[in-house]
Amino acid sequence: MYRIGFACMYRHPGHSESLKELEAIERAFNPRSTTLRWLKSVEQEVARQKLNDIIEHNLAAQLRLLEYVGTLPEPLRMLRLSSDLLPFYSHPEAAEFYRQADVRQMLEREFARIGERARGLGVRLSLHPGQYCVLGSDKPEVVENSLAEFEYHADMIRMMGFGQRFQDFKCNVHIAGRLGVAGTRAIWPRLSQEARNSITFENEEKTYGVDDCLQLADLAPVVLDIHHCWINEDDYIDPHDPRVARIIESWRGVRPTMHYSQPPETLMELGFTAQEKLQMPALLEKVGKRDLYSHSKRMWNHWTNLYAREFLDRFDIMFEAKDKNLATLGYYRDYLDPA
Repeated sequence: MYRIGFACMYRHPGHSESLKELEAIERAFNPRSTTLRWLKSVEQEVARQKLNDIIEHNLAAQLRLLEYVGTLPEPLRMLRLSSDLLPFYSHPEAAEFYRQADVRQMLEREFARIGERARGLGVRLSLHPGQYCVLGSDKPEVVENSLAEFEYHADMIRMMGFGQRFQDFKCNVHIAGRLGVAGTRAIWPRLSQEARNSITFENEEKTYGVDDCLQLADLAPVVLDIHHCWINEDDYIDPHDPRVARIIESWRGVRPTMHYSQPPETLMELGFTAQEKLQMPALLEKVGKRDLYSHSKRMWNHWTNLYAREFLDRFDIMFEAKDKNLATLGYYRDYLDPA
């Protein structure tokens, strides 16, 4: 059984609702946040209440989103949870708030509910710390902050009842920082067991590609991002490239996950069609490489969709598109649904 999924946020189909009505519907499924500057500008009790309200909303919203995913056909039961559920969890100025007994009890209780429900519904979950999680930095303070940020994710994983065995949950990072592979390997012993059980390394489009990630395959699985690989190598990786077999081996019997996205639909305004294979030399005559980094709203290019489908016999696929669940549903309807 394959799975395809989406990341973090819910998008409503919106056939007749006004923009305001759509925002209200989506708000119930999606996380809220605040700024550290605002929290520091108000009385401590006001700041604590604000944080508490946001966290209660976020955890309820994430559970609601999970329940929605549980109503979808089994192949669509895959979800990346938001990294923004607990604002400033790894920041020293919020540490006292998160150490409070009543806050800890709430977090343990609500995350346990999310984990239990995910297992009951058969939803494959993951997390993806953001760009500031730079484990391979050459700056000690950045490494310490990155470790704290990753362990924040490991805490959420533990509270959901995951992280107890190899890849019962995926928490994905890019190799990043000047020290790269060597720096990441050096900090490995400092990660908690839950973190080591969950971490995966994803190739990125600029510096650290598939070959770099495979240098860490003895530590953790490699997540193949076929869009990043295309940009990094100026060509599409063949589904039967020997490196794909090595990526699968890095998962040690667990079904691998890969990432799939497309460049923006604005390429069609430049004369590229939804039917053609997007070739890097032709694209670079009209756009810069950086213009290809951002994600499309939907999976608009037919050739690339067929290409991605070639991996589904061996990989689950996390879709990275701005229209989130709507992009995944559209792909399933057009390329996978037997009905």
